[in-house]
Amino acid sequence: VQLQASGGGLVQDGGSLRLSCAASGRTFSNNGVGWFRQAPGKEREFVATISWNSGWTNVADSVKGRFGISRDNAKNTVYLEMNNLKPEDTAVYFCAAARGALGSTDQVAYRYWGQGTLVTVSS
Repeated sequence: VQLQASGGGLVQDGGSLRLSCAASGRTFSNNGVGWFRQAPGKEREFVATISWNSGWTNVADSVKGRFGISRDNAKNTVYLEMNNLKPEDTAVYFCAAARGALGSTDQVAYRYWGQGTLVTVSS
């Protein structure tokens, strides 16, 4: 399966963006999906994850209360809603499809990765 992340861009401190992760090649409706991010000079870190049926989600403490994850399996797309963005949220955001149905905070659980979309938050 190929994953395409989109929706990144330049936004001011306190602004909002919605990222999309679209799958092609085959459906990922049976897979957990996660979002990760990598800031310049830092390691890639977990942001959010959602199970195949949206029954379980998990969001990193650093974005809790500001970011939300959802999915529309009919559209083969997962979303990351980002509100009250801060300069420290600046990073390349990647989506990934897990090997299993539940998703995970651990990168090793993910088999397919998208190319990333850049989010820049200006102060």
